[in-house]
Amino acid sequence: MEENKEIMNFEVKFSVIEKYGEDLTKKQYITNPAIAREQEIKRLIMVLLTPEKSGLLVGKAGIGKTAIVEGLAYLIQRNEIPDALKNYHIIKINSTSLVGKIMINGREEMLIQLFVNELKQLEKTIVFIDEIHTLIGGKNDGPMDLANILKPGLDRGDIKAIGATTTEEYDTYIIRDRAFLRRFERIEVLEPSEEVTVKILMESLPKIEKQTNCKFKYNEFINKMLIESIVSATSEFKRVYGLSAMYPDIAFSVLTASFSQALFSNRNEVDILDVYNAIKTSKRIYPDSIVKELDAFRIKFAKYTEEFGIILPVVTIDEIKGQDDYY
Repeated sequence: MEENKEIMNFEVKFSVIEKYGEDLTKKQYITNPAIAREQEIKRLIMVLLTPEKSGLLVGKAGIGKTAIVEGLAYLIQRNEIPDALKNYHIIKINSTSLVGKIMINGREEMLIQLFVNELKQLEKTIVFIDEIHTLIGGKNDGPMDLANILKPGLDRGDIKAIGATTTEEYDTYIIRDRAFLRRFERIEVLEPSEEVTVKILMESLPKIEKQTNCKFKYNEFINKMLIESIVSATSEFKRVYGLSAMYPDIAFSVLTASFSQALFSNRNEVDILDVYNAIKTSKRIYPDSIVKELDAFRIKFAKYTEEFGIILPVVTIDEIKGQDDYY
């Protein structure tokens, strides 16, 4: 039976937030999770400060919508926000967690209604619902008017909401829901440029290094050159069509794969060959683009590979098409 149709039994008070929610304002952040997203965060704060308005982040998949909300939580932790939002908590919950029913003390209850009832008891709370279109775009039981369900808390001012959805889902579902559009203001999240993506990856390195206990091997100059090669290899027309791959997500996928290369070899430093192999084994880049990028990579790093005694083998398109490595 599908998860959203599952009926569960609870004999005690059931908290949707405790079961499915995550308090982003209690999360430990190694680096700023929303690098180069100052304008989007400012816009989101302005919306949240507006009475009876909540924010809706709209953009392509992998573009960093969740990172913007985490960036707001990061600022709340550091008290770098307007006084009106100080001491607020941001509770993240996935929309799929709110679909369906459970059995509580012999009564069948809708998860979404339990969630709303729980929100009514809270103060200084911002609820972040990812993939919010699934709650208003129609299910087997018909569409839910989430805006009206949340209206009492929204109108009281103690509860604020942030939703996130893709551009396609916004145009398909949300644009038709007038009640939703009255209370949620759209905030467009655009794909960062190559230059900004390099900045995002560079400033995110300490987080990845701490998570993996593995570091980039070289000085900042060479490390930036490697990051630039990753970003170049994952630029728009080199990406496999249909994977909804966007900056910074697709570049992160190659960057983290380079760490995997090092860890697989029981090393705690990422070197030039690891990045080379991460680009080579990416299934999100067209094979012909991979070959061209690796050719350029060998020329770009010829001085350093000779200095460090690293051999970067020439790769053919048949070799790329035949590889079975996925990261």
